[in-house]
Amino acid sequence: MRKFGLIGYPLGHSFSKKYFTEKFRTEHIIDCSYENYSLKSLYGFRKLVAEDSELHGLNVTIPYKSEIIKLLDITEAEAEEIGAVNVIKIKRTGNLIKLIGFNSDVTGIRDTLLPCITENVRNALVLGTGGSSKAVCHVLNKFGLKVDLVSRNRKPGVLSYSDITADIIGNTQLIINTTPLGMYPNTDNMPDLDYKKLNSTHILFDLVYNPELTAFLRMGAEQGCQILSGIKMLHSQAEKSWEIWNTDSA
Repeated sequence: MRKFGLIGYPLGHSFSKKYFTEKFRTEHIIDCSYENYSLKSLYGFRKLVAEDSELHGLNVTIPYKSEIIKLLDITEAEAEEIGAVNVIKIKRTGNLIKLIGFNSDVTGIRDTLLPCITENVRNALVLGTGGSSKAVCHVLNKFGLKVDLVSRNRKPGVLSYSDITADIIGNTQLIINTTPLGMYPNTDNMPDLDYKKLNSTHILFDLVYNPELTAFLRMGAEQGCQILSGIKMLHSQAEKSWEIWNTDSA
């Protein structure tokens, strides 16, 4: 049996186990399983990998996408540039274990945004500064967009929510939530924006996918915004993870 799984904490929000279990069933992949590994810290990460010889790959979710890098043997170039990993390939040769980090979030983000990026989309606000935010900024920079980061606390190069004026919103075409705000079970939470300033010229993308229609997206839709849920990103990055785990050269 080849095992795969997800590490992070908490994991009650995650659809990854459901996604891969369904994939294995519908595609008649009978020799694989996928489990959640809830880790309150990364202290037990190496032990988890060492003690289960059937474990061949892991996904990484909040809050460990950046912190995990220091525990890996190799980090693929794009993931190194981003500073975040959400896929780990486990290579075993006898008693030797090699852990290789990748970032499939960029694939999911790129696939979701590509149909929406036109010459009219020039400026973006990225809400949050964690591992997912780093992947989002990487993709937006490749698209040639001007990006402003937003966090709860102002810091060099990062706006606070209180800094977001009507002019900033008016000059922004794309707003992306990379925070867990609105994630199940706290579905009423949302980023602290003046949603009344949004209109049909804005695109809102939420990386949260549980629920599919978050409070952030619902508020945007009520103002006429184009909205993008995290579901397409979830599916796209999951399939890229599967490709990484099953490609010898990766």
